[in-house]
Amino acid sequence: MKKKDVKKVVLAYSGGLDTSVILKWLQDEYHCEVVTFTADIGQGEEVEPARQKAIALGIKPENIFIEDLQEEFVRDYVFPMFRANTIYEGEYLLGTSIARPLIAKRQVEIARLVNADGVAHGATGKGNDQVRFEMGYLSLNSKLKIIAPWREWDLNSREKLLKYAETHGIFIEKKGKKSPYSTDANLLHISYEGGILENPDAEPEEDMWQWTNSPEKAPNEAEYIEIEYKNGDPIAINGENLSPANLLRQLNKLGSKHGIGRTDIVENRYVGMKSRGAYETPGGTIMIKAHRAIESITLDREEAHLKDELMPKYAKLIYNGFWFSPERRMIQSAIDKTQENVEGKVKLKLYKGNVIVVGRSSAKSLFNNNYATFEEDVVYDQKDAGGFIKLNALRFIIAGNVRN
Repeated sequence: MKKKDVKKVVLAYSGGLDTSVILKWLQDEYHCEVVTFTADIGQGEEVEPARQKAIALGIKPENIFIEDLQEEFVRDYVFPMFRANTIYEGEYLLGTSIARPLIAKRQVEIARLVNADGVAHGATGKGNDQVRFEMGYLSLNSKLKIIAPWREWDLNSREKLLKYAETHGIFIEKKGKKSPYSTDANLLHISYEGGILENPDAEPEEDMWQWTNSPEKAPNEAEYIEIEYKNGDPIAINGENLSPANLLRQLNKLGSKHGIGRTDIVENRYVGMKSRGAYETPGGTIMIKAHRAIESITLDREEAHLKDELMPKYAKLIYNGFWFSPERRMIQSAIDKTQENVEGKVKLKLYKGNVIVVGRSSAKSLFNNNYATFEEDVVYDQKDAGGFIKLNALRFIIAGNVRN
């Protein structure tokens, strides 16, 4: 791609150091018109200052897009993922992974709206996010030119970025002592990488964690809550109906209070290396426990087991950036079909880092005490179990007769 071929670019823009430098760099290197897009997906920071920073760098007001996508993020991305009880490599609840396809989708839509011929992002050439963004772009509009500055420039350190900003008059807000960690936050989680985390044998410092109480400092009294589900999605907490974003926001508060949702893992990145990351996902940790509980009484056994077999594949697709792939859509359709009768209420006890299921009920429950009771019943003939076992063992019996 020749730089002169790009006339207008939509940049995923946070207003921070990296994307502010990228904005100026695009103007200087590509000599193109830049449109900024800032997505509010619940990262907990004020996004409106990004507008003033963009204006200061010469962006026309009509080329600045700042949008609140929190409800769409939870409703159309987080909830569908949690219907599958999705966990990558046994521990990661995919908080960063699931946000990227939404940002990419909206970037492509804005590009169409403003007649841009390119899109740009601030993901590095080492990470998974470059794959997730660009798989989204290519899936939704393969004609757009993609600019990934980290794969082009030599500004490969914070010091070089700061020097570039100083040289080009880019204002970078000082926020006191800089955290040694690279963080990414949205309504589902906050992640930490870098610093001492690059040593997988070093315990994270307590002051690294920004959202959750440590379990040791969490309240000494347990708190009971009730989550209501409909079609596999949570709809209410303690009898109060809430929108998707507000429901997750409330679960985050409860989880953070009780020290729930901290994870420290070494994961296998799609680009090849192992990477150590720490995550806080308080509301998601509560949600996945509750969802499995309501499924335990509303899903057929084989339906539930097949879901569990599909889940690792589904998680891998999301982690690797294949949200818009036909295979992810196919699996999603199967998962959503299983959720038609997943409704009811789950009672949970939150206590010092733990989410404990203490009750579950549903009008569509498949739990039948007439069959399950240990007391006398009139519906289950225990003699039938003998034939059941013998038929299941028949191939072993036949093989044993041949080999023994």
